[in-house]
Amino acid sequence: MNCAGLIITADDFGLHESVNRAVLRAHREGVLSAASLMVGAPAAVDAISVARACPGLRVGLHLVLADGAAVLPPRRIRDLVDASGRFGTRMVRDGVRFFCLPRVRRQLAAEIRAQFEAFAATGLALDHVNAHKHFHLHPTVLSLILDIGREFGLRAVRLPYEAGLPAWLRPCLLLLRARLRAAGIAHNDYLLGLRLSGRFDEEALLAALARLPPSGVGELYLHPALASGTAIAASMAGYRHADEFAALVSPRVAAARASLRAGGVRFGGFADLLGA
Repeated sequence: MNCAGLIITADDFGLHESVNRAVLRAHREGVLSAASLMVGAPAAVDAISVARACPGLRVGLHLVLADGAAVLPPRRIRDLVDASGRFGTRMVRDGVRFFCLPRVRRQLAAEIRAQFEAFAATGLALDHVNAHKHFHLHPTVLSLILDIGREFGLRAVRLPYEAGLPAWLRPCLLLLRARLRAAGIAHNDYLLGLRLSGRFDEEALLAALARLPPSGVGELYLHPALASGTAIAASMAGYRHADEFAALVSPRVAAARASLRAGGVRFGGFADLLGA
């Protein structure tokens, strides 16, 4: 049959109540099986309530180290955030600083630990970990995730490998995969959604389901919400959140999933499909 298994994930859980309502409905009425929680985001408390009301929803930690709010107060991590406690968007510059400056690395480690602690405090099972804008591709960030995550039951991390990505990313992806395997951390075999981030509508989702690789466990991720674009975040002007939500609750998509299930394809979270 087409594929061993598929994880369908919503990122940015907790960013906005509109995102949370979409996650709730997409899980109950549609095909969503997992969500990645931003523990320091404005609607995180509401998202935790949604997760507790959906025991079948697999929830992971969406670490925010760029373009979002930190958990620690600015005085604790003044080299990472602005006066309001937000990370910037200059990821190349910040990545160099993470790698080169011990003081910055210490603050980074403290913030990553604080986000793991905040997730643990929810009482939710940790299904997986990934980073906002896939910053866990950075070797320093990954090292800290692996070192700190072990204390919090880390078992699975997203591998953002999607066919058609720029060739310069391949060494980073190969290194990430090798390090996850060496650490005994489960990961998906491939990813769907990165090249169409914010534009994964019904037709795109149907096409992806029709062309799943012949083997392996994949992760398909979206950014659903009931509203779209800057209504969710200033940096997401081009995102069609509502179209992605509509795709997740589409009867045509539900029928496609049912057909795949009948052929032996499994759906669920990382814990369900990878034994994480």
